[in-house]
Amino acid sequence: MRILLDEQLPRQLAPYLVGHLARTVQQESWAGLKNGALLSEAETAGFAVFITGDQNLQFQQNISKRRLGVVVLCAASNALEDLLPLIPVALAVIETVQPGQVVRVEV
Repeated sequence: MRILLDEQLPRQLAPYLVGHLARTVQQESWAGLKNGALLSEAETAGFAVFITGDQNLQFQQNISKRRLGVVVLCAASNALEDLLPLIPVALAVIETVQPGQVVRVEV
């Protein structure tokens, strides 16, 4: 599955998303795009899941009309060591998240 990692997440998180093609916003040259434009670009490029640490995204964007699912990683910080404990649950969520759905992953 094609997964896009938001720009505030560490790029080192991508290899932990085993079994998926994970790309970063920076790798796609989309750094600096606002959330709405970023989600539209991700949809057009065929990404199925957008992973972010932005816990306000679902209140700022109408995700229900989107063609991709959103996974929100809720950790103490966006540091790799704080995010890694969420990966096992995130991998399970990635398999089930539906387009237009937001799923929060917490410890």
